[in-house]
Amino acid sequence: MKNTFKITLKPGEKIYVNGAVIRTDRKVSLEFLNDVQFLLENHVMQPEAATTPLRQLYFIVQIILMSPQEAGDARAMFRSSLPRLIESFESDAIRADLKQIDRMVAEGQVYEAMRLLRTLFVQEDAILTPVPASHPAAYLPQLLAGE
Repeated sequence: MKNTFKITLKPGEKIYVNGAVIRTDRKVSLEFLNDVQFLLENHVMQPEAATTPLRQLYFIVQIILMSPQEAGDARAMFRSSLPRLIESFESDAIRADLKQIDRMVAEGQVYEAMRLLRTLFVQEDAILTPVPASHPAAYLPQLLAGE
């Protein structure tokens, strides 16, 4: 038997375990005695929040973890979208992380892949957020061009 894992949930909190949604009515501790796929409610992304390419990838990976009956389709979607996503980023660090996420998903480390993806959201937001014209950094391209 593998190591056990214990988790404590607050009243009303949900946990997703092997495709089942469980909500507690009081504080409860769960002890998993074998390997189990689970996701805490605060790590679940709602479809309307998947507004950027990395968040959409996160949502796809989340389906693999939360919904075993849809995992095959989600894996196919993951495999088709990931190469294009890797090509779309100029950052070598982000590209390396996406390749690591690919390995993690292939090896069944889906939760770990989601955790790494969440760390990339800040970098993606910085790339996608335009610098306001009034911000000093907006003048940087002109300064570098010698204007």
